Amino acid sequence: MEELEKLKYPIGRFKSPKLIDAKRISDWIGIIEVFPTKIQELTSELSQKQLLWCYRPDGWNIAQVVHHCADSHMNSFIRFKLSLTENEPVIKPYHEDRWATLVDGNSSDLAASYSILSGVHARWALLLNALNEDDLSREYIHPEHGKRFRLDTSIGIYAWHCNHHLAHIKQAINNKGF
Repeated sequence: MEELEKLKYPIGRFKSPKLIDAKRISDWIGIIEVFPTKIQELTSELSQKQLLWCYRPDGWNIAQVVHHCADSHMNSFIRFKLSLTENEPVIKPYHEDRWATLVDGNSSDLAASYSILSGVHARWALLLNALNEDDLSREYIHPEHGKRFRLDTSIGIYAWHCNHHLAHIKQAINNKGF
């Protein structure tokens, strides 16, 4: 079981630090900003066969991970915008596992997801870099988890999410799939 946990969470689970200061926020935004370049560098030269390599048994393949990141980060960007324009919005969850089984989530053509990631991350970084302390303390409510998420913590969650899925792709490549 411990081995499966390492395969599922190769960089560990997200742990929110007690102190989220301007330096940490800036570092997290930097991770979010360069993510599209990093994921494209890792995957753009892979063959169709390699894109089908999974990062763990019963896990997603590399193509699904790339498409998932586009889906997830579009949703996150919208959550941030809702939080900045509405008072404690209840966000709409989605079934990421089901989205990954749809035709667009299984395509070996990653070009559209690269474009989505580039565009969303450019706008997201612009937005994040403009947030002030009041903005960072704004929250959204996730009905599945029954809890509130502050935007400063959410920046950390999505920086972790970027690194988490880059690690999955590296794991799949290094192991030549599972």
